[in-house]
Amino acid sequence: MKILVTGGLGFIGSHTVVELQSEGFEVVIIDNLSNSSEKVLNGIVAITGIMPVFEKLDLREKSLVQDFFKRHSDVSGVIHFAASKAVGESVENPLLYYENNINTLIYLLQELQQKPKTHFIFSSSCTVYGNAEIMPINENASVKPAISPYGNTKQIGEEIITDVTKVSGINAILLRYFNPIGAHSSTEIGELPIGTPQNLVPFITQTGIGLRKELSVYGDDYPTADGTCVRDYIHVVDLAKAHVIALQRLLDSKNLAKLETFNLGTGIGSSVMEVIAAFEKVSGQKLPYKIVDRREGDVISAYSDTKKANSNLGWQTELTLEESMASAWKWEQKVRNN
Repeated sequence: MKILVTGGLGFIGSHTVVELQSEGFEVVIIDNLSNSSEKVLNGIVAITGIMPVFEKLDLREKSLVQDFFKRHSDVSGVIHFAASKAVGESVENPLLYYENNINTLIYLLQELQQKPKTHFIFSSSCTVYGNAEIMPINENASVKPAISPYGNTKQIGEEIITDVTKVSGINAILLRYFNPIGAHSSTEIGELPIGTPQNLVPFITQTGIGLRKELSVYGDDYPTADGTCVRDYIHVVDLAKAHVIALQRLLDSKNLAKLETFNLGTGIGSSVMEVIAAFEKVSGQKLPYKIVDRREGDVISAYSDTKKANSNLGWQTELTLEESMASAWKWEQKVRNN
């Protein structure tokens, strides 16, 4: 069964490709390499022994999307990762984000709605909940006004998919991620941010390896146990496995609704200082850091209620924060040594 994975050479996408191939799916990857590398294919092959079909293609080009589906008319499902994802950049260049994250989604759905039946998984985000008042956050929590164009594209994307599933043969699952971290245990694939990292863990590992002088901790005066922001950090392999389970749910028609939404997290909130401590424990070294002013747009706390995903998908996380940090550190060391 052929599955299209857009953005399949990215961090989450590549780990999901590995899990799909390990379960016997035939995978086709679309990626424009704007925030990834074709070398990731070598890592996928090293782990699975299978070279997925890869097409370098920009989904913003509607004619190219149309041509792709003419050549791959037997695609049974799509997992859509391809999107720009830097919050700060989206504030500075909102039109880039609306073009790249909304237009590409529309072009994909326009092709899929021509099929009598097909399946779609959308890479969404816990950012849709904004600064939630009740922890942990479940799927019934209200969607708050977005605090960035990036977050808004996720909200708009969910609304578009909701409307399209009502009038087409597309069944869809929206997966709202919390904070993916870590790397594959083989160290063949992992997170490879181009330029300045946008997430905490790559900043930590790059500081640990000496690539950066020190880590900036944005605020220590939040109303949390140690004053730093709290997030739900999920190992990327656990996250990737959830996509395969969600896809199988769609293919087996186990879901009763045309559209379902699931949070994907561990259900455990960890502060910035706790993440630093976990890194120091697994690496055996002290991490240089400094406390700086709060960063605009940061929510105080966000961690997932996992009950719905646990019960309906039969999925739960297996890897701990320390295991996640250990794999991220192992990956960073390999990348820099090479």
